[in-house]
Amino acid sequence: MRVMRVTTNLPVADIDSAAPFYTDFLGLSTKEFDLGWVARFTDPETGAHVQLVTHDATAPADSVLSLHVDDVDAAYEEAVAAGVEIVHPLTTEEWGVRRFFVRAPDGAVINIVAHHD
Repeated sequence: MRVMRVTTNLPVADIDSAAPFYTDFLGLSTKEFDLGWVARFTDPETGAHVQLVTHDATAPADSVLSLHVDDVDAAYEEAVAAGVEIVHPLTTEEWGVRRFFVRAPDGAVINIVAHHD
């Protein structure tokens, strides 16, 4: 598995209320997407970004990180072979990603994701 990008998923009660701190004060002014329950805010010059998440709408748990990988199917096979706990099975989501969740030994839930073509 090759990790291409890491995104922090910050839990918030309300995205619209939390967003001004990240957009105005921190300068993450580009809203890359907003599904209502998750939105990504990015610095247009550096690409630094964060996702604000109220809850995951299609998974049984909320993740603390999203690891964007080059081959999510291969990553899933590696996770299964290694005996890593799968929290959410490999799924193609309606918003254009293929992903699964694993639990790290410390208990953190990690979203392993790739955009599908």
